[in-house]
Amino acid sequence: MKRLQMFGLLTKDMDTLEKELYRSVQGDDPLLTETSLHLLKAGGKRLRPVFVLMGGKFGTYDLDKLKRVAVPLELIHSASLVHDDVIDDADTRRGEPTVKAKWGDKIAMYTGDFIYAKALAITAELPNPRIHQILSKAMVEMTIGEMEQIRDFFNSGQSVRHYLRRIRRKTALLIAISCQLGALAADAEPEKAGLLYKYGYNVGMAFQIRDDLLDLSGTEKQLGKPPGSDMRQGNITLPVIYTLEDDRLRGALLDELEQIREGRTGAGRAIDLILSGDGISRAEELATRYIDKALAALDKLPNNRTKGNLREIAYFVTGRAY
Repeated sequence: MKRLQMFGLLTKDMDTLEKELYRSVQGDDPLLTETSLHLLKAGGKRLRPVFVLMGGKFGTYDLDKLKRVAVPLELIHSASLVHDDVIDDADTRRGEPTVKAKWGDKIAMYTGDFIYAKALAITAELPNPRIHQILSKAMVEMTIGEMEQIRDFFNSGQSVRHYLRRIRRKTALLIAISCQLGALAADAEPEKAGLLYKYGYNVGMAFQIRDDLLDLSGTEKQLGKPPGSDMRQGNITLPVIYTLEDDRLRGALLDELEQIREGRTGAGRAIDLILSGDGISRAEELATRYIDKALAALDKLPNNRTKGNLREIAYFVTGRAY
């Protein structure tokens, strides 16, 4: 199900968007063009453009309009990854060297800024002010989420609620507005756009929880980076929080986290402790609850083929293996 190409009706349009992505980062500076293309050509599931196109199916579908939402949203997501890799000191992403690893921190940061600016320039071509308001607000929230994550590195006292608020800002909002803005760009009724937002928000929450689970239970081949990367960077995710609530495992896991923070050990022992408890299963249950909420919103939308595809995406997110 790579890049969700199972949805044959969108394959041609997704190919068009892929070319638009590459074209969008062409600029006067050859180095910024090279670094940006390096990031984009590393691949990705392109979930956000898919959601934009599917949202557009609930209105008057016009690829020329929709690409001015889909391409910027993928660029914004990509720019955030470049900045994340600098903060996390990450050497690989999707199995390829990061921009940070290949060109250094300074070039990586300016590459992220360049991609953000390109995204906003494309969106500015759309006349609907509501789209600009939603997008700018989401970018502010994303930045706050990133700051919260940095502030909470190795904070073992954070609550589940705190974690959920952070991933809402970091991940779920961009997926939610991908669905919503696709509908708005296609002049769909506000009620439909609102239901698509709710669907995307809940799918986004489940998606991030599953991503955090995979960081602990996946393989390096699946992840494109070593398992336990989140913990090594100090990012305390939901399975870790749940495990810390277990009195039998809390002391040992706190000790491992402190040793990881000090650079005295890797994440292997901490992962074993988490896998021995119920933190994984509890996180999986919460992800499933979010998917149930997404499906409940979807049920209120008109029946069409896209609705069935959105349902399949929700099930895919729940059980995804990469």
